[in-house]
Amino acid sequence: MSARVLVVDDIPVNVRLLEAKLSAEYFDVVTAGSGAEALDVIAANPPDIVLLDVMMPEMDGFEVCRRIKSNPKTSHIPVVMVTALSDTADRVRGLEAGADDFLTKPVNDLALFARVRSLVRLKTVMDEWRLREETCSEFDLLGMGGVSDVDEGNDADILLVETPGPTADRIVESLQRVGNRVTTAACGADALELSRSKPFDLLIVSLSLSGEDGLRLCSQLRSQEETRQIPILLIIDDFDTPRLVKGFDIGANDYLIRPVDQNELIARSRTQIRRRRYQDRLRTNYQRSLSLALTDSLTGLYNRRYTIRHLEGLMQRLCDNGKPLSVLLFDIDHFKSVNDTYGHAAGDEVLKVIAQRASANLRTTDMVARFGGEEFVVVMADTSRDLAAMVAERIRERVAAEPIPIPDNPAGIRVSVSIGVAVAGKGDATPDDLLRRADAAMYRAKAAGRNRVEIDENNPGDEIAPARAANGF
Repeated sequence: MSARVLVVDDIPVNVRLLEAKLSAEYFDVVTAGSGAEALDVIAANPPDIVLLDVMMPEMDGFEVCRRIKSNPKTSHIPVVMVTALSDTADRVRGLEAGADDFLTKPVNDLALFARVRSLVRLKTVMDEWRLREETCSEFDLLGMGGVSDVDEGNDADILLVETPGPTADRIVESLQRVGNRVTTAACGADALELSRSKPFDLLIVSLSLSGEDGLRLCSQLRSQEETRQIPILLIIDDFDTPRLVKGFDIGANDYLIRPVDQNELIARSRTQIRRRRYQDRLRTNYQRSLSLALTDSLTGLYNRRYTIRHLEGLMQRLCDNGKPLSVLLFDIDHFKSVNDTYGHAAGDEVLKVIAQRASANLRTTDMVARFGGEEFVVVMADTSRDLAAMVAERIRERVAAEPIPIPDNPAGIRVSVSIGVAVAGKGDATPDDLLRRADAAMYRAKAAGRNRVEIDENNPGDEIAPARAANGF
């Protein structure tokens, strides 16, 4: 995986050394000799990741990191601090400033490259979700200005997979002290079972499980659907670089080195939990916005956009199997008088009830959509003209059978619908062609007195055959 890496260090020889190593691994490297220069480079052309020295004059790495993370435009760029400082307090300070990792010089090359690739993969995923969310925000589908990633990273459900003992007890105590709920598992089998039965915000996995391969467990957690997106924090022994590298390749998100420092544990856990929740919000908002783009907010039915796309797929399939495809197009008779007499709130209630009654009289494989205004369409795959006509008559009867309660009129009002039925035939090159014939049949029903069903006879479904695919249907 290639990426654009910004190396920031005030000592030229250090910059050249890192640049040479990263370039040999096919990374695109840019450099900066000070914190101010780094911020200018990031503002002009944001990199995929920043390797940042801490001890620099005028503006140290901690301040540079804070500025990167406090700017909404750059806050999601991964920052790895690379420094001679080795105290746990310095690591915690870097993590609290927003750094994604803190590597001590001299840096192990394998660990560095694995960490860079891991963080770049994560950034790529997050960038994609943010792009989708921004696209939806441009259309104001959610009625909101975007997603905030402000989260304390506490009050989380955490699964700890560790051999029972003093280390496990201290980890549980540290995490619970800041408001988290911790579930423990002593072996991989228990961890897999627990992770399938309960949603967790973070998985902490020791690579020193008694008689087990912790990396195999990580692989299994990444493979099963329930835990595929949950961040994994590894606990490793010092100098266990080869297993750490494999852990990153498998999909682990972060790591702790024994003996585990409680402040570093809390800082790294918070980072992963915040990131997880932010990604979940992006995903949820995207799914909500997608639903809003394809459904009618009043009735909950699919809208015109989705219906046309759905019909295109069905008509393409029709070319292959030749099975009949029927549509019903109907609207509410004298609907304008409902709005004029009883008000738009009553009209909305009528639309919702008719949507419910139509849906209740269809198969699960059929689709009903609000096509616009008081007009609805039903799409019925593998359905002949006669069967479609029967369904249309059933919907018509069901709508007219009972009055619809409306605001200020519990007794309700009676409404009816006029329905046109059409079956896909040779002349239908597009969904619009098919719908146009159904629309013409519906207007014949209205002209004949309303509250009735009319069937299009111009291009009956009997003419459908698989061979017509060759004619460019």
